Amino acid sequence: MKMQVNKNTVVTLDYNVTDSDGNVVDEGREPLVYLHGGYDDIFMRIEEALHGKGIGESVQVKLQPDEAFGDYDADLVQIEPRENFPEELQVGMQFEGAPEGADDDEYLIYRVTDIANDKVVLDGNHPLAGVALLFTCTVTAIRPASAEEIEHGHVHGEENDEPTRH
Repeated sequence: MKMQVNKNTVVTLDYNVTDSDGNVVDEGREPLVYLHGGYDDIFMRIEEALHGKGIGESVQVKLQPDEAFGDYDADLVQIEPRENFPEELQVGMQFEGAPEGADDDEYLIYRVTDIANDKVVLDGNHPLAGVALLFTCTVTAIRPASAEEIEHGHVHGEENDEPTRH
């Protein structure tokens, strides 16, 4: 019986991701390896599409923004005084910070999206927020997850693929 993608299997995918205009968002240079079965290792719609598939089978899943990196939230854009930042500042740099009124543990990664005069524009949205994505993948490997991977809820590194010898 050939192995299928089921709960508590480790799945390896060759994949790529494009936006709705066909622009490549992630060309999938490295295979994607995840623990299947509701561990939030991969977007739920993709996991649902892959369930029951075998090696060599492919799926294509269109994800709306709320199924991927969320809708764009204009409230996460902040304008800050330039003097609050290091001298070496470029568009694309990232800083960790808490949105106004947030608890101390609610940190986001803010990207510098513009620098003008004495102001810096920061965006706390994920770069793909508000973008519909097309995820195309082929299953290249499936193996049973180890008890430790299931307990931890994620795949462990390659070194854990070898059987333990006592």
